[in-house]
Amino acid sequence: MVSVFHRALSSITRLAQRQNTHGPEAPNGQCIYAIGDIHGERQCLDSLLAAISADFHQRFNEQDVRKIIIFLGDYIDRGPDSRGVLDILCRLAAESRAGDGPACRFLCGNHETALLDFLADPVAEAEWLSYGGAETLASYGIRASTGITAPARCRALRDSLAERLPEAHRTFLDQLEPMVVLGDYAFVHAGIRPGIALERQRPEDLQRIREPFLSSHRRHPKVIVHGHTPVAEAQILPNRIAVDTGAYATGSLSAANLYGLEAKILTVARRPGY
Repeated sequence: MVSVFHRALSSITRLAQRQNTHGPEAPNGQCIYAIGDIHGERQCLDSLLAAISADFHQRFNEQDVRKIIIFLGDYIDRGPDSRGVLDILCRLAAESRAGDGPACRFLCGNHETALLDFLADPVAEAEWLSYGGAETLASYGIRASTGITAPARCRALRDSLAERLPEAHRTFLDQLEPMVVLGDYAFVHAGIRPGIALERQRPEDLQRIREPFLSSHRRHPKVIVHGHTPVAEAQILPNRIAVDTGAYATGSLSAANLYGLEAKILTVARRPGY
């Protein structure tokens, strides 16, 4: 059985109360779920989507509340089934466009950029194979190993991936967003450069930054909801919310749930032996 943990988000609310200020708020009538780095863990994704569906139905049932799911990037690499994860996300994207499911937004992580860069220049971007690319290729039935640098072999792997990558997957990857802003929250993959306006953030920082973002205590233009840097538990701070719980290594996949002035964390745990 999949374990589901719910944890109240309280530190931001307590800070606002101490300062007699209004805490961050999601847009009226919208219930947002922001899912952290999946990294090929299809079983965890299935479980978390089921937990989100059950949570939303239990809380709102027939109420006129819009469910929005934001995926924070790094869908592929490292875990066992990157292709399966992209199959699910492509289906959700199609249902979202058709109005047949929840509204979904998909951010671009550094691992999606690495795959696209490998397709464009496999020799220059061969390092991707060493930090998850080999596992992604395996999910498409392509055998590779880490440490490959021979130009001919890199090009052959790129050609095999280009041949086996479904058109829907390539279109999905090409259309990923750098940032989503809703209410008092901004959703990015890695973080932002402190002191820089959101509209002036560099794509490299949105996908890769750690410092000085992680150690910054300054108030950002929005509360930043992000993944990229794994944490033992979803981390709640006054200026940011971190939801990458290292699914490929820990078996735990997390989402931040934001509704009005309320927020909480949902986490699912991989079945033992999976």
